[in-house]
Amino acid sequence: MIGKAIAALVLIPLAIVIVLLAVANRQAVTISLDPFLSEPRILAVSQPLFIVILFTLTAGVVIGGVASWLRQSKWRRTARRAQAEVRALRAETEALRQRLASAERGGQPVGSIAYRRPPAA
Repeated sequence: MIGKAIAALVLIPLAIVIVLLAVANRQAVTISLDPFLSEPRILAVSQPLFIVILFTLTAGVVIGGVASWLRQSKWRRTARRAQAEVRALRAETEALRQRLASAERGGQPVGSIAYRRPPAA
């Protein structure tokens, strides 16, 4: 409940700022990807300024998220290995508990180990 209220307190002003940005910056700008030729612009596109700004912000967030995700791969790998080890240790613990319970039911003392002699050749 509190998380939704905090999200609303952040997202509503952010949405208002984005709408104001879009309304205030409707004029078209030309983005050219060719640094050497000014005319004729082959690799150029004309878009409203707010689209260019929002696209740039979105691209920055995506690139930052991907970079962060790639940096954290070592920790995710370590967590997966630890989870696998925990699963294996839990399975071993359960097997030992079952073995202990069957030994107690069979009348064998818990601390003793029954040794068997190999068959005579």
